Amino acid sequence: MSAPPDLDVESRWYPVWEKAGYFVADPASGKPRFSIVIPPPNVTGSLHIGHAFTLTLQDVTVRWKRMSGFDTLWLPGLDHAGIATQMVVERQLAKEGKKKEDLGREAFEARVWKWKEESGGRILNQLRIMGYSLDWTRERFTMDPGMSRAVREVFVQLWEQGLIYRGYYIVNWCPRCVTALSDLEVETETEPGQLWHIRYPEKDGGPGIVVATTRPETLLGDTAVAVHPDDERHRRLIGRPVLLPVLGREIPVVADTFVDREFGTGAVKITPAHDPNDFLAAQRLGLPAINIMDERAVLNENAGPYAGQDRFEARKGIVAQLEREGLLVKTEPYQVPLGRCQRCGTIVEPRLSRQWFVKMQPLAEPAIAAAEDGRIGFVPESWTKTYFEWMRNIRDWCISRQLWWGHRIPAWTCAKCDELVVAREAPASCPKCGGGELVQETDVLDTWFSSGLFPFSTLGWPDKTVDLQRYYPSDVMMTGYDILFFWVARMIVLGMRFAGGVPFPVVFLNGLVRDEHGDKMSKTKGNDVDPLELVARHGTDAVRFTMTALGAPGTNPALSEQRLAGHRAFINKLWNASRFLLMNLEGERAPSYVFEELPLPSRWILSRQQELARKVREALTEFRFDQAASELYHFVWDEFCDWYIEIAKSYFPDPVEGPRTRAVLLEVLEKTLRMLHPVIPYVTEEIWQRLPHEGESIMVAPYPQPEADKYDVEDEAAMGRVMRLVTAIRTLRATYEVDRKRRIDVTVVAPQEKDSTFITAHGALVRHLAGLGEFLVVAHAPDTQPTSPLGAAAPGFLREAVDGVELRVAMAGLFDVAAEKARLTKELGKIEGEMASLKGKLDNPQFVERAKPEVVSQARHRVEELTEKKAKVAATLRELDRAS
Repeated sequence: MSAPPDLDVESRWYPVWEKAGYFVADPASGKPRFSIVIPPPNVTGSLHIGHAFTLTLQDVTVRWKRMSGFDTLWLPGLDHAGIATQMVVERQLAKEGKKKEDLGREAFEARVWKWKEESGGRILNQLRIMGYSLDWTRERFTMDPGMSRAVREVFVQLWEQGLIYRGYYIVNWCPRCVTALSDLEVETETEPGQLWHIRYPEKDGGPGIVVATTRPETLLGDTAVAVHPDDERHRRLIGRPVLLPVLGREIPVVADTFVDREFGTGAVKITPAHDPNDFLAAQRLGLPAINIMDERAVLNENAGPYAGQDRFEARKGIVAQLEREGLLVKTEPYQVPLGRCQRCGTIVEPRLSRQWFVKMQPLAEPAIAAAEDGRIGFVPESWTKTYFEWMRNIRDWCISRQLWWGHRIPAWTCAKCDELVVAREAPASCPKCGGGELVQETDVLDTWFSSGLFPFSTLGWPDKTVDLQRYYPSDVMMTGYDILFFWVARMIVLGMRFAGGVPFPVVFLNGLVRDEHGDKMSKTKGNDVDPLELVARHGTDAVRFTMTALGAPGTNPALSEQRLAGHRAFINKLWNASRFLLMNLEGERAPSYVFEELPLPSRWILSRQQELARKVREALTEFRFDQAASELYHFVWDEFCDWYIEIAKSYFPDPVEGPRTRAVLLEVLEKTLRMLHPVIPYVTEEIWQRLPHEGESIMVAPYPQPEADKYDVEDEAAMGRVMRLVTAIRTLRATYEVDRKRRIDVTVVAPQEKDSTFITAHGALVRHLAGLGEFLVVAHAPDTQPTSPLGAAAPGFLREAVDGVELRVAMAGLFDVAAEKARLTKELGKIEGEMASLKGKLDNPQFVERAKPEVVSQARHRVEELTEKKAKVAATLRELDRAS
C-alpha cells in the first residue's frame, strides 16, 4: 500500500463486482426484497450533476440494503426524451445543411436510433464509472419493444375507458420545437412589457370602444369585443358591431361575465384561436375562431397585409399602422406573464389545434386518497401540501406531440369512411366499412406518458411476470423535486390505475445542486459542472462522499471545490491510517481480546463505533444522508485517526497491550470500512481486500449492527473528560505559540476528591497525549484560597478551567511575555481595522443594494468571524496582563 487509489484502481473493481453478479436481483433468494428504479437519464448527451446527486443517494441506499441482507433490485434505464432528442439530431442535420424533411420520417427515425446507441452507451459507461450498482441484466429503454407494448396497452385501455379523447382546443405551442406542450413544459415568468390601448371604431363613425391588450398582433384574429354586462360604460354598444382595426372587418360587441372590469378599459378583444379564455368564451357565445398563425408563428393568409411576417415583426408594423390611423390611444408599461418553452426558451404561443388529451380528474382522485390515508408519504413532508394543491387543481393532460421521435399514437383513420380506430396493433381493415387503407396518426406521445409507466412496464407488465409480482411496488422513489409533477405524480396515477396499487409508499425528493454561491447551475450561465470532470480531478469516491454530504432533505445544496478537496483529503486520511495499521499488524489475523480487560481508550473507541453504527443506520433510514456522512467523517477523522491511532502507538511496544490494541484497531477499521462502503465503494474495497476478512467482497459483507455488549456510556464519558483536558492543554499551547515538541509542566488544581482520583488514574494518558513533562494533581495551590474551588488569582501561570478543575501552566521560560503581548496587540489592531472597513461598506446603502447578494453575505459573515476572533485575542491579552 503506497499512494491512495487513483482512477485506474477504481476502475478495476467495477468489472469484478459486475462479473460476480453482485448487482443482480434474485427473486428466488429467500431474502426480503428491496426494489427501486432509476430516474432514467435522457439519451441527449451525458450525465449532469443532478444525475450524480440523485443517483449517488440511490446507490448509497441500495448498497446499504444489499449489505443488510436484502435481495435488491435497482433497475436501470434510459428515456427516449422526445423533444430534447429530436432537437439534438435536427441540429446535427442543420450542420450538414439538411432538414428532417429531406430524409423523410423513416430515415430520420433511423438516424435518431443510431444517435441513441452512441449517446446511450456513453451514459451507461458514465454510470459505471460512478460506481452505481445497477442490475444491468434488467436494463430498459423507454422505446424497447416490451416498453412500447405497455405504452400501447395503457393508451388503448384509457381510450376504451373514455379517459382519452381527441379534439380542437387551445394548447401551449412552441414555434421553435413545432409541437404542443403540456402546462408543465411551460415556464412562466413576469417580464417587462407594454399594454396597448386600441380604439375599435363604430361603422357609422361613432367613437366605438377602446380595448387594452398586451398582444396587438393577434387582433387580426379577433371575432368580437367583450364587456361585462353590468358595466355602464359600455352598455349602449352591446349587440352592435364595431370595425376591426387594420382589416376593417365587422365584429360584434358581446357581454360576458368573465370580463374583468378593472383590467384596462373594461373591454377585451376576443381571439378564440389564440387565447384559452377567449376560446371558452367563443364556445359559450357561438363565435367563430380565426387562426392567423402557422406552426412556426408566422402570420398566414388570414392576416391580410401582414401574411408571411413573424409574429413580433408583425406586431411592430401593426402598432405603427394603428398610430398612423389614429387608433392607438395610448401605450403604457406593463408586467406581462410570459410562458416559455422549458426546452428551448422560446415564447410559447396559445394555438388552436387538434390534440389528444387524458382526463386527469378521475385518475387523480385515487392518487389524492392514497396520500391522504398514508399509503404514499413524502420526504420532506412539506411536499405533501404541494402535491395536494396540484392534484386537486389538475387539468387534462395534452399527450400528443407533433414530433417524429417517440411512441407514435396507436390510432388509425380509415381513408374511405373517416372512422377512427384505436388499437394495440395496426388493423388490417376498417371495422366499420371494411376498407383496407388506414392512415396512422402522425403525432407521438408526450415523453412523460411512457416514463409514467416505468415502475411496472420495466418489470414486464402487462404480463404477470415473476419480476412484476416480486418487485412491484418499489420501496421508495428517489428523485429531484423539480419533476414531482412531470414524473412522480404521473407514475402514481398510472400505477394505481394499471398495476393494482401505489407504485411506491415513500417519495424522497432531493434538492437541486447549486454552485458555491448558491446560484442555479446552467450551461447558459457557464457554471454547470460535469461530474466526470470532478471525478478526474478528485476521484470517484470523493465526488460520491460530497454528493452524500450534500443530501440534506429540503435543501438546495451548494457544491464547491473546497468541499470536494476536503473529502479527497478524508479519503487520503483513511488510506494512510489503513496503511499504518497494515504496517503494524505483525501477523494478527483476527481480533482477540476480552472487552472488560482493555484499557479505557480501546473500550472507548469500540463503544463509539457501536454508537456510530446506530446513528448511521438511523440516518439512512430517515434519508438523512448528510447526517450519515457527517457521522462517518467525524468518527474516522477525529475519533479514530486523530485520537485512537495516536493513543494506540504508545501501546504497541507493550507485550500485553500491543497485540490487543492491534486487534482493536483491526476490528474498528474493518467494520468502519463496511459502514463507509455504500458511500465510497472503491477505496473501501481496495483496503478491505488487504485486511484479514471473511467473504469475497466488502460489497456483500454484512453491514455492521450495533453490539450492545461493547457499548459503555461510562467509558465514553470518562474518555470524553480525558480528551477535554488534553484539548485544553493543546489550546493553551496553540494560543501562546508554544512549540509542540517542547514538554511543558502542568498542575491540575482539583478541590474535589473524585476529580483528583479520576485525573490521577488517567494521568499517564493525559501526559502522553498532551506532551507534558511534570504533571501534578493538587487539591489547593499555594496562591489560592481553600474556600475558592478554582482560586481567585494565579500570577505567573496561564490557566484554563475544565470540568470543575483548573489547569495551570507556568509561564517562566515558555515564551517572551512582552513579545507575545506586542504580537497580540498588533493582531488586534489588524482585526479592528478590517472590521471597520467592512462595517463601513455594510453601513453604505449603495453597497448593499448594488453588490451581488453573495458578496454582501460574505462581508457580513466575515464581520461575525472577526468579532469572535477579536474577543479571543482580547481575552488572551487580559490573561497575560493578569498572569504577568
